[in-house]
Amino acid sequence: MSLRIVVCVKYVPDATGDRHFADDLTVDRDDVDGLLSELDEYAVEQALQIADEADDAEITVLTVGPEDAKDALRKALSMGADKAVHVEDDDLHGSDVMGTSLVLAKAIEKTGYDLVICGMASTDGTMGVLPAILAERLNVPQVTLLSEVSVEDGTVKGRRDGDTASEQLEASLPAVVSVTDQSGEARYPSFKGIMAAKKKPVEALELDDLDIDAELVGLEGAWTAVDSAAQRPARTAGTIVKDEGEGGKQLAEFLASQKFI
Repeated sequence: MSLRIVVCVKYVPDATGDRHFADDLTVDRDDVDGLLSELDEYAVEQALQIADEADDAEITVLTVGPEDAKDALRKALSMGADKAVHVEDDDLHGSDVMGTSLVLAKAIEKTGYDLVICGMASTDGTMGVLPAILAERLNVPQVTLLSEVSVEDGTVKGRRDGDTASEQLEASLPAVVSVTDQSGEARYPSFKGIMAAKKKPVEALELDDLDIDAELVGLEGAWTAVDSAAQRPARTAGTIVKDEGEGGKQLAEFLASQKFI
């Protein structure tokens, strides 16, 4: 029987762009370029490696987001995933992690799965709690923050590295795992992979397809809210020390005044 792997990915604003809030205090995703979250690329890579070791495996990449989120799916497909699922609905605008996890769980159940792989966090929200919430909604074990992961005989195994020790963890499938940015460099899509991705299926789903009430997601259903936001002040000019024989002394005095020494 084929090993069914679902990788949850997110389309996020480019961190190098000018990111800001929209009028409703949600992240403005229209005026900045977006891309597949870098941390989710590690999840796609680990799925591909697991599939390479399996006798038979199928990888589905799943995202929840606006129309442009298809770009994130195409990147994952060009890396080597087999198919994609895109949940897009206007009522999803403003969803927090609770609403997003509900939609993902319903979509994963509809798709069918043995193993769900997530990145350790999204690069926009950086909460890192979605894998655990997702496992709770699916009622399956979670093995999170893995630096190494493998699947054998219906069991997922992995290593979690901490500040003082490393743990060897395992769970019976079906399960949810998340991988860190130490799990292995993500492969770069080849030209052949990019061209092949254009022909791979992308299934489109809406809330009605998942039997989800719109009141449970979006800004109305969010458990969290942004009350106010202010633009970060512009960086001020630094202090320039010209070395005319007293540069070292001036530098030491400056560091002392800032209590650095």
